[in-house]
Amino acid sequence: MSSIDRRDIYKRKQLGDKLLAILKISQKINAERDLTSLLNLIAEEATKLMEADRASIFLLDREKFELWSIVTLDSEPIRFDARLGLAGAAALTGQTINVEEAYQDSRFYKEIDECTGYCTRSLLAVPLRKNEGEIIGTFQILNKKSGAFNKDDEEILEVLAEQVAIAIETAHVVEELKRHRGQLLEENSQLWKEVKGKFSAQNIIGTSTLIQNVVRLIEQISDSSVDVLITGESGTGKELAAKAIHYNSSRSHSPFVALNSAALPENLVESELFGIEKGVATGVEGRIGKFEAANGGTLFLDEIGDLSLLAQAKILRVLQERLIERVGGRKAVPVDVRIIAATNKDLEEEIKKGNLREDLYYRLKVIHIEMPPLREIPEDIPILANHLLDKYCREMKKDPKKLSAGAVRCLMNYPWPGNVRQLENELKRIVVLTPREAITEEDLPETMKKISTEMVDSKLRPVRSLKETVEEVERRMIEEALQTCKQNQLQAAKALGLSRSGLIKKMKRYEIKFKLRPSN
Repeated sequence: MSSIDRRDIYKRKQLGDKLLAILKISQKINAERDLTSLLNLIAEEATKLMEADRASIFLLDREKFELWSIVTLDSEPIRFDARLGLAGAAALTGQTINVEEAYQDSRFYKEIDECTGYCTRSLLAVPLRKNEGEIIGTFQILNKKSGAFNKDDEEILEVLAEQVAIAIETAHVVEELKRHRGQLLEENSQLWKEVKGKFSAQNIIGTSTLIQNVVRLIEQISDSSVDVLITGESGTGKELAAKAIHYNSSRSHSPFVALNSAALPENLVESELFGIEKGVATGVEGRIGKFEAANGGTLFLDEIGDLSLLAQAKILRVLQERLIERVGGRKAVPVDVRIIAATNKDLEEEIKKGNLREDLYYRLKVIHIEMPPLREIPEDIPILANHLLDKYCREMKKDPKKLSAGAVRCLMNYPWPGNVRQLENELKRIVVLTPREAITEEDLPETMKKISTEMVDSKLRPVRSLKETVEEVERRMIEEALQTCKQNQLQAAKALGLSRSGLIKKMKRYEIKFKLRPSN
C-alpha cells in the first residue's frame, strides 16, 4: 500500500472520528435548554473538535442590525454592527468564510481584537440557519493550532452549525415558554387572590347577629370537608355563602361546580351528574358528569328540594360510597367531592309530603347554615346598600353616590320579598338613572315609598304581628306587579327581584290566582 493510500485512509479515519464527535456533541447540546449554558457548551466542544484556540457564537439582532454574543470563550460579551467584520459578512452573505491571515483581509474588524487584547490569525465563520433558511447568526472558530482551516474543517463546522442552529432555536422557544409560563403563573396567582378576596366570608356584608353567626360558622368549617346544607329564601345569598365556604377551604384550588337541580330534566339526571360513555347511543360523545368535574373540589347542588326521588337515591349512594358510574360504563370511578346543597324550601315539610328522602336530608345536613331574609336584618341594610352602591358606581364608571337618611330609612322599612337580589337590582337602576350624587326618597319607586310608609304606620299600630303585616304587604306587591305586567309572570318576577319559580311559590302560599289575559 502506497504512502498516498495510507494518508487517504488516515484522513478518512480522522473525518469519521470528527463526524462521530459531532454526533456526540449534538446529543449534548440537544439536552441543554438554558441558552447561556448552551452557548458555553458549544464554544467549548467546538474548540476541542476543530483543534482551535477559541470559538464564538454571534446571534443576529435584526431590529438593531447588530451581532451580539453573550458568550465567547473568555466569557466577555460583545455587540457590534452586523455590517462590520468577517462574522458579519458570513451572516449577511450566507456564505462560509475561511481566511488564513485575518489582518490581511479588508473585511476583518480589528477593533474587537483591540478591545479584547486577543490576536486573531486564522478564522473560519459559517452562518447559522433555521430549518426554513433564515439566518440567525454566525458560528466562528479562531486560530487553528496546526496551520490554516481547510475544506474538511469547513464541512465539519457547517454540519455542526446546523445542529447548533436547531439547539439555539429550541433554547429560545423553551426560554419563551418559561417566560410565558412565569407570566401565567403570576397572573394566575393574582387572579386567585382576587377570586379568594371576592368570595371571602368577610364579603357577606352585615353586622347583625344573624349575619355574623353565618360568617363565624363558615370560618369554623373552612378547614373541613363536611357536607353542608344552606337554606333560605330566594335572593338571600346562598350561592355566595357556598363559594365562601369553598374558596376559604383546603379545596379552594380545585373546581367549584354549580348545578341547578330544578333545571335538571329527569331523563338527563344520570348523565349530567355522573357522565356518559362514548357510543352508548348513536352519535353520543363521552363526557364526564358534575361529580367528576368537581373532583377534589366542591359540588354545589342548588334547589336540592326539587330533585326527583330517583335522583335523590342516586346522589345518596354516591355520598355513601364516594363512587360514581357513568351511563354505559362498567367500572366505578372514585370521586372526592364536598357537597354543598341549597334550597328555599322547608325540607322537613317536604319529607312529610313524601317529596324528599329523609336519609338524604340528614346525610346533607351535617352542617346547617340558614341565610336570613333581608327583612329580618334591617340594621344591615344601610351598610349593604352603600357597599353595593359603591360597587356598581365603580363597575359602571359613574361618579360616587350616597344615600340620604330618608332613602336609607325607606330601604330599611321595605320588606324586600326578593331579598338581596332585589336590593342589588334596585341599586343598579339607581346608578344608571340618577345623575345626582345624593340619592333621596324621590329616586325610589312609588311602590317602595308607599309600602315603607305603611310599614311605619303598622309599627305605630301593632294590631297584627310583624309576620302578618309582611305577608299582607308581599301579597299586595305581587298582585300589583302581576297587574302592572299584565299577568306576565316572568316580567313580574323580574320586577320583584324574584325567580319565576320563586314567584309561583309565593303565589301558591298566598293563594293568588293567575288571571288569564283576555284574547282579542
